[in-house]
Amino acid sequence: MNSHLQVIEKQIAACFNEEIMKTVLKIMAVLWVSTWASLAATTEITPDVLVKSVTTEVIGIIKQDKDIQSGQTKKILDLVEAKVLPNFNFNRMTRLAVGKNWSKASPEEQQQLTKQFRTLLVRTYSNALSGYRDQTIEVKPVQIGASDVDAVVKTQVIQSGGQQPVTIDYSMEKSEQGWKVYDVTVAGVSLVTNYRSSFNTEVRDGGIEGLIKTLSEKNRKLETGQKGNG
Repeated sequence: MNSHLQVIEKQIAACFNEEIMKTVLKIMAVLWVSTWASLAATTEITPDVLVKSVTTEVIGIIKQDKDIQSGQTKKILDLVEAKVLPNFNFNRMTRLAVGKNWSKASPEEQQQLTKQFRTLLVRTYSNALSGYRDQTIEVKPVQIGASDVDAVVKTQVIQSGGQQPVTIDYSMEKSEQGWKVYDVTVAGVSLVTNYRSSFNTEVRDGGIEGLIKTLSEKNRKLETGQKGNG
């Protein structure tokens, strides 16, 4: 894969050492699944309360599911497909990540970009999901009014051994279908912003078609790697 698309990994890795980074990916994977399990059905619950309650429930499931803990790919992907996809605004995430180049893409290309970006994110964090163990997650209270349609849910990952806590914040919007995520920020580093830098370079070098091709190739490599875990 083109090295430009690895910008996010390098920038996030610079925030903390390799071992902590592995933990962050694991926690992000858990929170992606757990936080958004039933957003469409619980629109009256504030985002922070939703994050806390569903996180507690799903972490309990993961701890008891030996197949997920052992890295069984199909079961992990099924879990992510069922819980994550309906509750993330991947259209907005992709549009923000592509940035100014979004308008250069045809409607068909925009659909392809969204599909490939969604697949990349799901497969990336599915790889990390099975590694969650005993980290503690704290969810900060959010003050939100009845008319508010945007919120940031701040969480903190408390690790063992006296390691520095890691902040993971979720930018969310309220839609007719409930609260949905459109960005994730780890230790001050925005997922969308980092991909935008990488995507801009890809489009400059190979156009929209080149970006789609790069994402497709990355997804094929991830799929091949995951098939080995069956």
